Amino acid sequence: MAFDPEQVSTITFDSYSTLVDVDAAEKALTERVAEPEPVSRLWRARSLEYTFVANAIDAYQPFYEMNRDALQYALNVYGADVTTEGRDEILAVYHELDVFDDVKTGVKRLRDGGYDCYVVSNGNPAMLDSMVEHADIGDLLEDTISADEVRTFKPAAEIYRHAAARTGTPIDEIVHVTAGWFDVMGADHAGMQTAWIDRKSTPWEPFGPDPDFTIETISELAAELDV
Repeated sequence: MAFDPEQVSTITFDSYSTLVDVDAAEKALTERVAEPEPVSRLWRARSLEYTFVANAIDAYQPFYEMNRDALQYALNVYGADVTTEGRDEILAVYHELDVFDDVKTGVKRLRDGGYDCYVVSNGNPAMLDSMVEHADIGDLLEDTISADEVRTFKPAAEIYRHAAARTGTPIDEIVHVTAGWFDVMGADHAGMQTAWIDRKSTPWEPFGPDPDFTIETISELAAELDV
């Protein structure tokens, strides 16, 4: 459907790859593995795959643990000789990811324009607390909402409905901003409007519904909402 700015009263944001740059995790691999790029790609992909499977077979565990197991798998695949301590040091980079350049300015515009802004993420509470602190965006957000609260990961409708309840907003008055294709589809299915943030000029998926609005920066959403 077409994006309807007049319908929006609350804005939710994904965290990883939307507000903070998970590609920075590759830097933590550089000093420990011979091929950091493919290890990093497999790590991220497997982490998401584990969450999808966990939803399907009711095998929830906090995202930090999912991420740990995915990293261990990627290291095993590429035969990386990394100790458990070294693995955990790599994993800890998720507490210190860099915020994208457009985030603070864009979210501030939305907040100053009267929109309540939340994070809705697979990340467990400790991960989200450290992300917000490191990104220095706590004063721009009403709250963070974790999959841990419902023990269900995206793109299950339950987490988006829970977010709507937590924000006190009718679900069709929320626009969910995310870089994740599956997150767009999950939010759409649950009844939210969707804004896909595409900073890398990638093609949209041929499967499933299109996002209601595609942006390269958060400020583009602010402009569309006339703030």
